[in-house]
Amino acid sequence: MNVNEIKSELAELRKKIKYHNKRYYDDDAPEISDFEYDNLMNRLKEIEKNFPEFITKNSPTQIVGGNAKRTAGKIIPHDVQMLSLQDIFSRDEVENFVEDVLKKIPDAEFVVEEKIDGLSLALKYRDGKFFQAVTRGDGLVGEDVTENAKVISDVVQEISDDVKYFEIRGEVYMTKKIFEKVNERQKNLGLKIFANPRNCAAGTLRQLDSRIVAERNLSMFVFNLQKVEGKNFSSHTEAYEFMQKNHIKIIQNYSVCKNFSEVWAAIEKIAERRKNLDYDIDGAVIKINNFSQREILGATSKFPKWAIAYKYPPEEKETILKKIELSVGRTGKITPTAIFEPIFLNGTKVERATLHNQDFIKNLDVRIGDVIKVYKSGEIIPKVSGVNISKRPENSVPFKFPENCPVCGHKIFREKNAADFFCINPNCSAQIENHLINFAGRNAMDIKGLGETSIPKLIEENFVKNISDIYKLKNFRAELIEKKIFGREKATENILTAIEESKKNNPAKLLTGLGIFGVGVAAAKDLIKNFGGIEEISVASFEDLKNVPDIGEITANHIKNFFDDEENKKLLAELKILGLNLKSDEKIIDSGISGKIFVLTGTLSKYTRNDAAKKIEELGGIVKNSVSKKTDFLIVGEDSGSKLQKAEELGIKILNESEFEKLIL
Repeated sequence: MNVNEIKSELAELRKKIKYHNKRYYDDDAPEISDFEYDNLMNRLKEIEKNFPEFITKNSPTQIVGGNAKRTAGKIIPHDVQMLSLQDIFSRDEVENFVEDVLKKIPDAEFVVEEKIDGLSLALKYRDGKFFQAVTRGDGLVGEDVTENAKVISDVVQEISDDVKYFEIRGEVYMTKKIFEKVNERQKNLGLKIFANPRNCAAGTLRQLDSRIVAERNLSMFVFNLQKVEGKNFSSHTEAYEFMQKNHIKIIQNYSVCKNFSEVWAAIEKIAERRKNLDYDIDGAVIKINNFSQREILGATSKFPKWAIAYKYPPEEKETILKKIELSVGRTGKITPTAIFEPIFLNGTKVERATLHNQDFIKNLDVRIGDVIKVYKSGEIIPKVSGVNISKRPENSVPFKFPENCPVCGHKIFREKNAADFFCINPNCSAQIENHLINFAGRNAMDIKGLGETSIPKLIEENFVKNISDIYKLKNFRAELIEKKIFGREKATENILTAIEESKKNNPAKLLTGLGIFGVGVAAAKDLIKNFGGIEEISVASFEDLKNVPDIGEITANHIKNFFDDEENKKLLAELKILGLNLKSDEKIIDSGISGKIFVLTGTLSKYTRNDAAKKIEELGGIVKNSVSKKTDFLIVGEDSGSKLQKAEELGIKILNESEFEKLIL
């Protein structure tokens, strides 16, 4: 692997991990399991260990994940930094940690306890009275959720001992029983279903309305003393005894150990009782008991050196694959799902798991009737990890995707060298709602009043079955008013007028609204600028399409396949008859920057970002929000951020404001 490949992989890993950190810590909506996240992080650590010269201060390995959010309350700096724990995954790593500590501190004691899967929270007491609760945030500052913490029954409001200042850290969580009740209520109300108890607990704690928090019955375990004034404690267990005396709920069933054998036995003991717990844990924490010894060991910028978190391997079981079910998503993507004999993983009944795509099925050689291996990591999404070939039934056959969409029967499409199959029929009933909402949306035809509320009603009442039907709604004015699809008569008139006005839109907006894969606002503008109109694009060759700046082979293929499709040819012809604008009269000024891709970062003194972008586009240039290998120029102002660093890594030409001005004048 050469230097450029190393840098490229590092950049991609950091980007992915930061994205998933945001999904987990800030949005309370993770998209991948803990196991998959840990694999990404371990790969990043491995590369940085081998190439320390490429470590950056903002790498995910160097900072605490998550940000403080301004939802439930104001942002508060922590009195004691709330560090995360270094995750390890093997017996050998646990042994190395224990032995390393004992070499430095021969009489060290270790406390082994459950690692609760929840949201970390600091509770503060002054003169024995609870006065503030702050989430971890980024470890340096957190979010004030005091009012919400007050309605959590496990948060003690007053301690009997006279202590001037007392700060403790714990984990807010939701029991499995309460989680099921909350999701049942969400389902009955037609609201979003939570993925797991951790997400539900985190989202609940950040609610603006404390009544919702009280209704959902959150729980909390305390696992650490952060700071104390007016009393001295020599050890973690001594602090625990004080907390128990004051009715503070601490981590249950912890063990005090003196060597590796005892530590590992305690870890295994937690693993054995894990399936019977009424709350989720994702590992075991091993920490030094004595506080003065903790100070000797110290900490890095992200982790304490006196504690680690051992993550249990994902639970895996075998079951029989009964069938593979194909579903068509709103974007047309066809997803295979394994339907198997029910099994219990981490205490939850599981009977289906995604198989992702044809390549995934082929690589694992998954066949109907096989004994498959299923795991559930991070208490989130069950996944198929393999097949027990030795138990394969006779006469089994490899699974292949059908040639036609399972919903509409239209021929399905797979991009060369891509993983997924798609149905590109714009009239497919599985996709039509999403197609119409996208078509009428702000970034496309921008038809005011036509959106997520009215479009489902139009479909249900059979007023629309495809995009062209939108422009025939004026023929059903009386029926629309009678059925109150859009509301009263005036509202109906306004929407019908907006639909007629949208016919005059620049064809780039119409092209965006057609929902061609890879053709968003910017790509649509580029295509119209290059070809002049949609009809010209529809008959363009693959070579001409892929030569448009920032289009490339994959998107060019999607465009070509879309316009070669007979159903789409009929749609385009009908839109022309209905009077929609397919031709642009916009003139491109020939300049040296025509077709070049620009990204702006920082603050310019003579131009606003919008003014600079407009000037670039007037000259035929293309403005993007993020730096990539295809970027030609990065325009930098004051306080430039991470875009500058990435541009330097990729060797992209960087212009200051005066250099930019010379280029455009």
